[in-house]
Amino acid sequence: MKLLHKARGFMPMGPETPHAGLKAFLFVCIAYALIGVVSALVLKARGSNLAFTSTGISWSLVAGTAGALGALTLVLALGAAAPIYKGAAAAAVMPIVFAGAPVINTITAMIVHPPEGGWSKLPLPFIAGCILAVCGAFLVAKYAPSNTGGAPAPQGAAKH
Repeated sequence: MKLLHKARGFMPMGPETPHAGLKAFLFVCIAYALIGVVSALVLKARGSNLAFTSTGISWSLVAGTAGALGALTLVLALGAAAPIYKGAAAAAVMPIVFAGAPVINTITAMIVHPPEGGWSKLPLPFIAGCILAVCGAFLVAKYAPSNTGGAPAPQGAAKH
């Protein structure tokens, strides 16, 4: 995330500032495509015949699309939080990502591979952990600092 933020900072600013994050993300997508080509070359170098099944391709594309949409929504969330939280936008957004993603992944995994004995047999500490992760993410995001720290501005001082 820090590298993407750095890349964003080197994109054209001024009227283009709201688009800087997506411009940086565009090149992340290009990097993924280049790595895809490299992975095909590695498969070939390892002796693979590059045979695939339609189901394997379909699920791989679903997984890739989900990952790319997750990354895109992260970039959009950071961009939306930037005017509110300034340099601390990540403090508001990243707790949702780092607590939310495992919970969503857990729920998805349980839908694809239902727990033995059904959902009613899930251990209470597991359910409590998921709820606490979501509550913790909410609290950290809600009470994230709205600046990058330092001494508070004197009363009556103009905001920049």
